[in-house]
Amino acid sequence: MKIKLYALLILATLSSSCAYTFSGASTEGLKTVTVRFFENNAQLVVPTLSQQFTEALKSRIRSQTKLSITPNDGDAIFQGNITGYEIRPVALTSSATPTASNNRLTITIAVKYINNIKGHEKESFEESFTRYFDFPVGGSIQGLQAQAIEAINKQLTEDIFNRAFAQW
Repeated sequence: MKIKLYALLILATLSSSCAYTFSGASTEGLKTVTVRFFENNAQLVVPTLSQQFTEALKSRIRSQTKLSITPNDGDAIFQGNITGYEIRPVALTSSATPTASNNRLTITIAVKYINNIKGHEKESFEESFTRYFDFPVGGSIQGLQAQAIEAINKQLTEDIFNRAFAQW
């Protein structure tokens, strides 16, 4: 009986000393992060896109890490801007006069990630991330725009998060 008790005690001790996250994120040494406002420098500007993207990135960090978001001087810093926002026709139909059956909204974000923790500076990067959303031509762009932006922001923040914290 004592052997089972000792085995259980050892197992409990070992399992409590191990840490695993399902997101695969490694925030070793980090306690705080600063997410600066991502300005919209694209040729086509949606007034709320900067705020939506910045908040989506903060939300992803809050939900997938224990990091505190601070306005300045974080252990890590995200900064950048929106460099591309465009709608183009795709999926052309073959007929006498080719017409698009779908449109594609594409958003590009330039990101600079700075890891200020000593020994982790090499994890810093400067990179552009692009994602798109296809929608049918018959629908109103304004009607689908909010849904498209939300879907693209979700994909972009996942890509940026994985690049910064999972080194993917």
